[in-house]
Amino acid sequence: MTTNSSHPYHLVNYSPWPLTGSIGAMTMTSGLTLMFYNKQLYLMLLGNMIILLTMFQWWRDISREATYQGLHNSLVIKGMKISMILFIISEIMFFVSFFWAFFHSSLSPTMEIGMKWPPKGIFTFDPTQIPLLNTMILLTSGMTLTWAHHNLIFNKFQQVKTGLILTVMLGIVFTMLQGYEYLESKFTISDSVYGSCFFMATGFHGIHVIIGTLFLFICLIRHLNNHFSMKHHYGFEAASWYWHFVDVVWLMLYIMIYWWGS
Repeated sequence: MTTNSSHPYHLVNYSPWPLTGSIGAMTMTSGLTLMFYNKQLYLMLLGNMIILLTMFQWWRDISREATYQGLHNSLVIKGMKISMILFIISEIMFFVSFFWAFFHSSLSPTMEIGMKWPPKGIFTFDPTQIPLLNTMILLTSGMTLTWAHHNLIFNKFQQVKTGLILTVMLGIVFTMLQGYEYLESKFTISDSVYGSCFFMATGFHGIHVIIGTLFLFICLIRHLNNHFSMKHHYGFEAASWYWHFVDVVWLMLYIMIYWWGS
């Protein structure tokens, strides 16, 4: 523990969760490979279970440190804010690589794809249907989350609860609609560079929506347990930054891939 130390920094205790998290990630990715080749799910489900258990116990420890042990002082929170900003910048560059591949292929289509974009034989989605609805859903979720954050600053407990519930529900609806869109798709990830770019970009964005929804659900549970106050709610702030980043990436995906690229 660092409560009696001569410096304001938080030196974390020994924890097994980084090790169990890496084991879970390795098991899940190995299970995905097994699922793709042999359609066997048991290893992937085991990996997901290990990751979920690790997340629950790791986040429990962090909540204890922040809420009950008083280890997250202003200097520690400042460092965590910087780390979150750097993490989001790395995520931006991650999606930049997909946009780069998409524009490289679309602005100069090769003979292998018929020298046209979208490639010959690809029937794209209508951007005024499910993609537009999902855009409205994500923009609305950004508004409800900002409303919840505003009410948290003014210590309005019930309004924060309502805003978080609405945001989590909108995130779930978005994921369900994207899953339905994938089921109705007339092309696959193996259909030329268009299919690869489309499903990699929108698929990873979908994973980020699921992760962001999980972040906000944990924030809702913590809020119901009175973990946040007017001046001490970094966990909520970090989750909201992540969610707004996901919103902005979707706007770029909608404009560039669904609308312009089709």
